[in-house]
Amino acid sequence: MDIAGMIADIRRNPDFNKAGMLLAHNGVVRGTSRDGRRVKGLRVQVDHRRLEQILAEQRRRPGIVDIRVAIAEDRDLAVGDDVMVLIVAGDIRENVIAVLADTLNLIKTTVTEKTEYFL
Repeated sequence: MDIAGMIADIRRNPDFNKAGMLLAHNGVVRGTSRDGRRVKGLRVQVDHRRLEQILAEQRRRPGIVDIRVAIAEDRDLAVGDDVMVLIVAGDIRENVIAVLADTLNLIKTTVTEKTEYFL
């Protein structure tokens, strides 16, 4: 995942002059699951149709200039590997923070499915 490249793409957006904030989420594989078990790695599946729907909806929210996402899918990931990068560009922090949180939660609950591998 190329965060710098994703930001460069956002900066090329013709409306970038309206942005006052770029906010990024970089999710990585944790060494333990939510229930405390030790994790060896994981694999992620993505519903691309649903992802595009979510991104289109979120990009229409007030103040949002652009949203970019990259998800490591269909490969085995080890502890510490990047799972997902989500970047939101928008006018003011209240708009950008809300959209990042909402988009992240929608992706995690309706777009991705992960399989954890335990030690």
